[in-house]
Amino acid sequence: MEENNESSSSFPIGQTAQERGFSHVPECYKAQYSDRARLDTELADVPLINLDGICNPSRREIIIEEIANACRCNGLFQVVNHGIPQSVLDGALSTASDFFNLPAQDKAKFMSNDVHNPVRYGTSLKDGVDKVQFWRIFLKQYAHPLQDWIVLWPDTPPDYRQKMGEYAVAMQKLAVKIMEAITESLGLGPTYLTSKLDDGMQVLVVNCYPPCPQPELSLGLPPHSDYSCLTIVLQDSPGLQILDFEDKTYKAVPAMQGVLQVHVGDHLEVLSNGKYKSVVHKVRLNSEKTRFSIVSLHSLGMDVKMEAAKELVDEDHPNGYRESSFRDFLNFISKNDIGEGSSFLNTLKI
Repeated sequence: MEENNESSSSFPIGQTAQERGFSHVPECYKAQYSDRARLDTELADVPLINLDGICNPSRREIIIEEIANACRCNGLFQVVNHGIPQSVLDGALSTASDFFNLPAQDKAKFMSNDVHNPVRYGTSLKDGVDKVQFWRIFLKQYAHPLQDWIVLWPDTPPDYRQKMGEYAVAMQKLAVKIMEAITESLGLGPTYLTSKLDDGMQVLVVNCYPPCPQPELSLGLPPHSDYSCLTIVLQDSPGLQILDFEDKTYKAVPAMQGVLQVHVGDHLEVLSNGKYKSVVHKVRLNSEKTRFSIVSLHSLGMDVKMEAAKELVDEDHPNGYRESSFRDFLNFISKNDIGEGSSFLNTLKI
């Protein structure tokens, strides 16, 4: 296997080090030293919230308070008893694995560096373009409303559309339910964003992180926050690390069967006028096994601007953010390298 030519431009989609199974980490994959993930990181104290009874008025009050505390203090929480059958979660992870195991020619038609494409296969952020590349393979696809986008999804494996479609619909319903609790916790009422989320964007990112021969040198994803209102993550094994709000160190998020992670996104921070903070996170690698995750990002419509809720802006709490849309974010990442530390959220702060 040829491993001698190691410039970043030498690794276009389909020819990357992680796809070709390199026995070492090329220079263009080596993360900045300050960003590298320690493999012995301590576990994060992530709130685990039981959603059972969220429609019961007395129980709902407790759940909303737990969600409010998590959004304010952690930017992340985990949910159980979310109403999604384990078979749906397992089915999505299974068909994701089957997709990434397809022959290269079956995935080639989805390969693209254009961040505006509604369905695209890639292996870094902008392969062969960004200065630092990442040890990841992904399929990113628009998912809501499902009937508008599913015809563009892969039709192999044969069960991909059915299993991933079931998962996407379940995530959209859960996202709306959680966001209703969040806006209620902000004093805005449960339906403040419901119609906009119903008409909004859902992007599914199906991630595959192959074993890395030197996981201490590279990353699956660099430190970043999500552009979404909120993000729901399913992971089959540990790898996600979050920046602790208090001591500013990275800590590992545990992976438990049936448990989903919910991230506060940049647009929720904007809506709350900074009361809730989006969580900075990165993905560490391992040398033993392939890791899969499915990330569901939920935001307003492509050109619908998110701004701080007027109810949360006053003389003591002036507006701290510029308005922005999902398209604004896409335009930003098409021109900037988040692996170099570029942050969309920072451009929104006044």
